[in-house]
Amino acid sequence: MDLAGVLLAFFLVLVLVISLLSNLLVLLCFIYSTELRKQVPGVFLVNLSFCNLLLTVLNMPFTLLGILRNQPPVGDCICKAVGFLETFLTSNTMLSMAALSIDKWIAVVFPLSYTSKMRYKDAVILMSYSWIHSLTFPLVSLFFSWVDYSNVYASCTLHLREETERRRFTVFTIVFHATSFMLSLVILCFTYLKVLKVARFHCKRIDIITMQTLVLLVDIHPSVKQRCLNEQKRRRQRATKKISIFIGSFVICFAPYIITRLIELLPFVTINYYWGIVSKCLTYSKAASDPFVYSLLRQQYKKVMINIVNRILKRDLYPSSGYNSSLDTENDYCLHRTC
Repeated sequence: MDLAGVLLAFFLVLVLVISLLSNLLVLLCFIYSTELRKQVPGVFLVNLSFCNLLLTVLNMPFTLLGILRNQPPVGDCICKAVGFLETFLTSNTMLSMAALSIDKWIAVVFPLSYTSKMRYKDAVILMSYSWIHSLTFPLVSLFFSWVDYSNVYASCTLHLREETERRRFTVFTIVFHATSFMLSLVILCFTYLKVLKVARFHCKRIDIITMQTLVLLVDIHPSVKQRCLNEQKRRRQRATKKISIFIGSFVICFAPYIITRLIELLPFVTINYYWGIVSKCLTYSKAASDPFVYSLLRQQYKKVMINIVNRILKRDLYPSSGYNSSLDTENDYCLHRTC
């Protein structure tokens, strides 16, 4: 194996380890904290972490073996099962992210009616649709024997064997990516841009109040005034930064692979081996980044992790009654957090 293959294998191992630990940590926090379990967005986060964990354990190792051996790592039956799971889990994670964006949109744009618009029952219905939607396409691909080992991606995935079925396979692939990747991307852009609009409005209102206060406090020290102005600037940038991370990570991780799969449908196009594996590894990297993007960097999860560590070390520095975690729910779309 050449240097490029070694680097790709090392990158995939790194992604696998980070994804395994971080997604396990999210599920552990959810099991440990009753507050997290009470929150409606927890349904989406658990589903997302669970799918990412399955993808990490059941798919990444086989792709790693495919890179190292440069041949199918398992038999035909197991390969079909692995390819089935990959198609299902990838689609399910995309739809879970779309569901999370819908939840945030309702929480920010309709805060007074959030509890009636997004209940546990509604979250379960959304996730049920996600599972049915995600199962449909791999079942169809399995029925038509469109799941096989692909040398281009060093993994068991959607793959065309017979050229006579190219037209049907092309239609299937386009519809699949349109109803998973494109649908999720449109929902993400629509909901998060609405959230950003509301956040900027509230940030502007806070800025006006801050400036009026600074004008009244004529004797305020210049350093204090400068700190207020700096915080004002950071507040304006915070919402844009968060939205950019949500949408940007989705596009960067999934778009190269999806575009490659669509270009591959053209009979006269040949995909470069290394680019195919790179694009595949990028999709896997989303499983490693999701826990940090959606969960672990939030203040409530940090406090839960501190409590878990303290319990393991038999310390009681942060008793559970010492903070109100409901102030940092997924409805910490509370605009003082979003701004």
